[in-house]
Amino acid sequence: MSTDTLLGCLNPQQKEALLHTEGPVLVIAGAGSGKTRLITHKYAYLTKKKHYSPSSIFTVTFTNKAADEMKRRVCALLSKDLGNCWIGTFHSQCNRILREEIKVLGYKPEFVIYDETDQHSLIRHILRELNIYEALYKGVTSRISALKASMITPEEFLASGDGFGFDEKLAKVYIRYQDELKKCNALDFDDLIMLTVKIFQDYPEILEKYQNRFKYILVDEFQDTNYAQYMLIKLLASAHRNISAVGDDDQSIYKFRGAEVKNINRFEEDFPEVKVIKLEQNYRSTQNILDVSGSVISRNPTRKKKTLWTERGRGEKVHFYWLPNEEDEAKYVAKVIREIYLKGEHSYGDIAVLYRINLQSRAIEEALRRERIPYRVVGGLGFYERKEVKDIIAYLRLVINPHDNVSLRRIINTPPRGIGAATINKIEQESKKKGISLYDAIRQICSGKSSSQGVVERLKGFVALLDELSGMRKQSPPETIRAIVELTGYAEGLPEERLQNIAELMASAEGSSLKDFLDTVSLITRLDDALPGDRVSLMTLHTAKGLEFPVVFIVGLEEGLIPYFKSFDSEEELCEERRLFYVGMTRAKDMLFLSGARKRRVFSKLQEQEPSRFLRDIPRDCCRWIEKAICRHTSVEKKQDNGNKKPVSVALPYKTGCRVKHPKWGVGVVRDCYGEGDDMKVCVNFPGVGIKRLALKFAHLERI
Repeated sequence: MSTDTLLGCLNPQQKEALLHTEGPVLVIAGAGSGKTRLITHKYAYLTKKKHYSPSSIFTVTFTNKAADEMKRRVCALLSKDLGNCWIGTFHSQCNRILREEIKVLGYKPEFVIYDETDQHSLIRHILRELNIYEALYKGVTSRISALKASMITPEEFLASGDGFGFDEKLAKVYIRYQDELKKCNALDFDDLIMLTVKIFQDYPEILEKYQNRFKYILVDEFQDTNYAQYMLIKLLASAHRNISAVGDDDQSIYKFRGAEVKNINRFEEDFPEVKVIKLEQNYRSTQNILDVSGSVISRNPTRKKKTLWTERGRGEKVHFYWLPNEEDEAKYVAKVIREIYLKGEHSYGDIAVLYRINLQSRAIEEALRRERIPYRVVGGLGFYERKEVKDIIAYLRLVINPHDNVSLRRIINTPPRGIGAATINKIEQESKKKGISLYDAIRQICSGKSSSQGVVERLKGFVALLDELSGMRKQSPPETIRAIVELTGYAEGLPEERLQNIAELMASAEGSSLKDFLDTVSLITRLDDALPGDRVSLMTLHTAKGLEFPVVFIVGLEEGLIPYFKSFDSEEELCEERRLFYVGMTRAKDMLFLSGARKRRVFSKLQEQEPSRFLRDIPRDCCRWIEKAICRHTSVEKKQDNGNKKPVSVALPYKTGCRVKHPKWGVGVVRDCYGEGDDMKVCVNFPGVGIKRLALKFAHLERI
């Protein structure tokens, strides 16, 4: 691609940022303003026009997906492979550097990298060794991560006394943790950044080597950098000062991971000659969506003012629904999604439902399943696929049937009760040899002679537990779940979010018999496994960062959820919650639906909810505001008769999937049939013609 072509597809502000190649430039790129296009085009421009080699441009972003997309786009622009380029995440780039340089810190270049599970395992071991009760001392891993993100070593933390939120027990764990890592020649993710910065600070000759290697630095998502990451790019750019940082302070939502939005101000202080350029033309959303989201974020103080605009026109108004409870809210979401899909303009994959916390997904998932709408939970498991939920369901199945081998294998040592792999293997062998269930095999082992009396006693205890639980099959599911948690000690040491999931499971089981509840869960799982690839996306607002969808629903717009209740005492936290809501709204391209509920079960308690304070900031002329008393199912209407509301079931003449013939459009497949009487409608997909929504009394359809 020629230089003129590279510049020709950019707007004036993007072009200005691209052409500024001498000295620092800070690009404040509003949501949907084409920052990825700017970064990739600037990389190509530096290579073609300024003759930088790919190995001399240090380009960092935050996800492997974003890095791979950048490489793909740059290769397309240059029509060649980049070879030994430096486009990657902060962690992958630092890993490359440390493989060359880490020996100066006493590590071997063949170090291993511990993931989050490895970290938790090592820290649990240390807590046991130091006799620190883990259940009473939560969040150790995240607290150590925060210290590393702030470039605070164990020695500095210990010497700080009351500084840095000093905690004597945490200091002991941090010191032991780093000692164990070094003994194992291992690094965690935070070490990759912290140790690279430490080498650059302590060994100037190594820093100079990389300053000479990297002639230009490009930083994506700059607002998400923590202090250690900021120090890394500052040190690398401090010699030649050729750096482009691209970000948006309005989209800084990862404070809980150590991100510091004030790094944008630090950048301007450390590089006083910086040129600041704003990208305000939005290529994603309609003007109504931009006006609503812009009005909300404008209430944040200290932000860099920007006003996004688009050439896409005003588009549909933003919809806001206030509903009686979370079930009605979920039904409303499912109903509207179904209607949008049946119009034929959007596929299910074009639609996303966003929420503040994972617990909110349960009601939405169940409503979508009832409507047979396919979905996927992004960035996390579906509610009924979460480990603690599956564990409790396995116990419930054993209450009904102790010979369920699959469920027994899952929980025989969960929580740990000293029944190890060797014992389980012996039970399996006994089961196979005699053709009996694992439960019966355990009973036979317990009744026989064995030299391992300790193992036998543990197995007897397990059998006694199952027998006691079996006597509870007549109790309600919530009561049985409560008994399981108490008798097994399952909840001991569980993080708060997992405890909340168990409470949510209890709430979802109310009003059912145990057998019916288990049947429902089993059918849900099979249906979910059979769903096609075109699915509605369900995710938290944090997970949605960097994505876009033609249609977006944001649910739970209530005080305590958005903004989250933990932010109420801090203006800084409230500002971040406002940014989080803004990020969610700006994911929408064409249609944005907002909703809240007057009553919601939060952490197993039914609560009266107030509308989110952020709703007061939304201009009414950009929205449709609707308060619903009842959210109605498409095939079940609520009718008023002498003051009593009665559900009236409607017999539908055509089922989804059946084939019909139309006198004009030929043979088609029914996608839906709904309504009643003269208002009954049918939606049919005619190959080569498209989707038609027809009034049944005028359609003249013939079943075939």
